[in-house]
Amino acid sequence: MSLLRLAYLALAIWGAVHPMYWFVLWFDRNGFDPAGMLAAWHANAATSGLVWDLTIAAVALSLWVLAETYVRRNWSALIVIPATFAVGLGFGLPLYLFLRSRPVG
Repeated sequence: MSLLRLAYLALAIWGAVHPMYWFVLWFDRNGFDPAGMLAAWHANAATSGLVWDLTIAAVALSLWVLAETYVRRNWSALIVIPATFAVGLGFGLPLYLFLRSRPVG
């Protein structure tokens, strides 16, 4: 495996684990309250801007994955779309880059 692919994989793991640590910590302190977390994401203009920035980037990544999957016929890459919205862009984007950089064979 190339160094670049290892870097993508490491970023995907970091992008899954590190943000989840903070989400689990929040749920531990506040209970399982998805509505409360949504309210926390929009606590002020800065956090709302960040949420919208990440949402738009996640939609753009999803469109890219769909377009490339159609052309490349790499159907397994579609797993990136639910992974991005369930875990986060910090996981989905490096995961897609990892899957996309696989040697063609």
